[in-house]
Amino acid sequence: MIGLDTNVLVRYIVHDDALQGAAATKIIESLSSESPGFIPLVVIAELVRVLQFSYACGKQEIAMVIERLLRSAELVLEKPEVVEQALRAYRIGRADFADCLIDSCAKAAGCEYSLTFDKRAATLAGMHLVP
Repeated sequence: MIGLDTNVLVRYIVHDDALQGAAATKIIESLSSESPGFIPLVVIAELVRVLQFSYACGKQEIAMVIERLLRSAELVLEKPEVVEQALRAYRIGRADFADCLIDSCAKAAGCEYSLTFDKRAATLAGMHLVP
């Protein structure tokens, strides 16, 4: 198993740089279920942020990318059940994906709730505004 950084996934997904896109494609296509690529939670959060703000991807596009990562036999996501839970909340709610991921991680860690100053994040069941 090899770890994959955000920039490798971005280049593979958007192909905005011919050389790096080709190298990223070669890496991703070399992976298998026997020798997969590992994607940490922080990479997923960074990937969503880059796609959203640098490439103006919409919520549906981002959700499809995350879904494809989750379904891939050649990729191992850190805490896939947490990512799936965050994705479900992201699809139906107003909070951004990072907040959904924070909420899901906190729930998985046994937190009763998480405190935030972010009103959109507080729309999630496990997030409460700081009084």
